[in-house]
Amino acid sequence: MPSRLKFTTLVGPRNEGYLAFLPCTFFFRRTKAALTPTASDHLLLTGSTGLLGSYLVRDLLLARRRLALIVRRDRKRSAASRVDGVVQQWEESLGMSLPRPVVFEGDLHSPLCGLSEDDRHWIHWNCGELLNNAASLSFRGTDRNAEPWLTNVAGTRNVLDLARATGIEHFHHVSTAYVCGLRSGAVLENELDVGQPFGNDYEVSKVEAEKLVRSADHLASATVYRPSIIVGDSRTGFTSTYHGFFAGLRLGHTLLTRVAIGSTSSPAMLGLLGVDPADRKNFVPVDWVAKVITHAVQTPDARGRTLHVTHPEPVSMLAVGRVIQEAVERYSQAASPDDPDLCDEQWFADNLRTQLDVYQSYFRNDPVFDRSNTDAIAGHLPCPALDDATLLRMSKHAIETDFGRRPARPEALPAGCTA
Repeated sequence: MPSRLKFTTLVGPRNEGYLAFLPCTFFFRRTKAALTPTASDHLLLTGSTGLLGSYLVRDLLLARRRLALIVRRDRKRSAASRVDGVVQQWEESLGMSLPRPVVFEGDLHSPLCGLSEDDRHWIHWNCGELLNNAASLSFRGTDRNAEPWLTNVAGTRNVLDLARATGIEHFHHVSTAYVCGLRSGAVLENELDVGQPFGNDYEVSKVEAEKLVRSADHLASATVYRPSIIVGDSRTGFTSTYHGFFAGLRLGHTLLTRVAIGSTSSPAMLGLLGVDPADRKNFVPVDWVAKVITHAVQTPDARGRTLHVTHPEPVSMLAVGRVIQEAVERYSQAASPDDPDLCDEQWFADNLRTQLDVYQSYFRNDPVFDRSNTDAIAGHLPCPALDDATLLRMSKHAIETDFGRRPARPEALPAGCTA
């Protein structure tokens, strides 16, 4: 006798067409694999509304991957409304329609991500893999009940518990290349904790998260992606987060708009940051990182590996200082000598050096990141060069949007480019 099944349609904005497969009563035991066609498997994704997450949504949908997203509501919008806004922006940028993901309103800070029994039941029967992209980028935090520990450690534990409860066996985790801490020399992809010192709490929290993923005995595979410092889109300059490279740019912008002109010279900038011009930093454009992860998620040979999603040609801090100087002189409005709010460099040093202290370890000289697995899996996807013109394009976008204070939308790609 066949099993008795009940089907119900998910209700929510633009979720039409996705059918939740809910077995009601079984007269004999069947496996999940037997009941769920491979072609209809969904990838469960966290962290979809951030910069990298939004690019992952775009690229995975373009790759015809069915997605289910766990998203927290904010003060003004439901989870479904937030996701719909992300997809609509990509549709406008690409000039084409995209399918809507299934959206679950949840919170990674809650046990089992705050999902109901019905939600977990749907995930069990429809999701074969999970990509955990949620993260806090807070660098300092002594309270382990606050960030970055809350999302990076406790949140990862809750996502892993959800995977266990729903029978998801293939887990993908976005970590960071800076689990290497303050190491120098060559850092291998298969290394994690070798007793290295760390520059900030963010790095420690990401090491702890990786350890949780690697020790999860209910997983058949755990694949880890370690991007270096993510910057904007290599083609349009778009970004929605302003860490790393953009912290130095904001410093130069503030100098030009608050202190006498000339203080934004490369030597002055690098001196205030306390870095050696010969040091090199590993920046990666967000569009390339998303492309590599999207490809690896769908490549069985990548399962169980760790990929350093890093640039083969790091940028010297001398080049960073040169770009920042040119960007602020081009795009920032210089303070007038008669401006009553004009401040001297002592004001700047007193008020910003403390804020930038957390970034000084981040602007240190980077080690050499081994890319063996990345080259083997995604060697056909070369990382775009981060030359002066590309970094200036990103700088222009950041300054024109006042580092996120003014809204920005992904721009249409230049003619001839494809996502």
